[in-house]
Amino acid sequence: MIDFFVSIGHAIMLPLYYVTSGILIVFHKFFNGVLGLNPGWSWALSIVGLTIVIRTLLIPLFVKQIKNSRNLQLLQPKVKELQKKYGHDRERLTQETMKLYKDTGTNPLASCLPLLLQMPIFLALFRTLNEAAHNKGVGFFAREQFEPLVSTLAEGKIFGMVKISDSFTSADSWHVQLVAGILVALMTITTFTTQRQLMRKNMPDSALTGQYAQQQKILLYVLPVVFAVGGIAFPVGVLLYWTTSNIWTMGQQFYVIRNNPTPGTPAFDAKKLRDQKKHPETEVLPAGSTIVAEADTPKPVARAQPKKQTRNQRKRK
Repeated sequence: MIDFFVSIGHAIMLPLYYVTSGILIVFHKFFNGVLGLNPGWSWALSIVGLTIVIRTLLIPLFVKQIKNSRNLQLLQPKVKELQKKYGHDRERLTQETMKLYKDTGTNPLASCLPLLLQMPIFLALFRTLNEAAHNKGVGFFAREQFEPLVSTLAEGKIFGMVKISDSFTSADSWHVQLVAGILVALMTITTFTTQRQLMRKNMPDSALTGQYAQQQKILLYVLPVVFAVGGIAFPVGVLLYWTTSNIWTMGQQFYVIRNNPTPGTPAFDAKKLRDQKKHPETEVLPAGSTIVAEADTPKPVARAQPKKQTRNQRKRK
């Protein structure tokens, strides 16, 4: 029975092994073959390139995640009303809450989709580096023409002595542990900062309390701890992937929150002030109305002058 599930898991992951290894090989040929970088840094930059490709493909899903998170935040006052009204009937409360989400096109689980879709790529990269450390290949690396690249992936070094396939727990020197520890710390800090940025900048005060806010606060502190504990077993290459992905998320999230913030949030107030400085002729009031400066008010139309008449026309009159 266990072998059956293992075979299913392998069949699901096999295409991802080819996608991951194929992208890595293309980038490696560019950095190593064209730019002439050493194998270690070529593979490190190839992992960064893999991250950029994956995150670029996930941009539409990320935008959908931001919109969904915003809807969840704005719906919190209505959810609280339902809790007050049906708090004594858990089944009815669940039904009414699900109906509210359905009517507004909001999915409470959509916020986790980018993370869930990245996990298979994360596992595929982990398996690729782990197998390479044992001189084995998966995906394209298992093919004969690419087998020589497996050894360069396993033995490629950055900072002089840190292998891409090394991890904190399997390190044989303090240099490797130092670099791996720094990457684990960066991965943990960027995970925490990304989640906190979303909560503090793009959440109205009404959404900072309640069940959804409590879930977000739990994730804010639990996820970094999980990554910190598990990160010591990740190869350096996987740590590079996850840290780069977090930095990408921070930048992407900062851009979206800055330019399209949720009304009633600190980010929205900051954007309102920036817009007012850019266009000082328009004063933004708290209620959202505007006062147009006197310079832009329509001027009265000048009185039309009568047309000139000839002498014959005047004689006829």
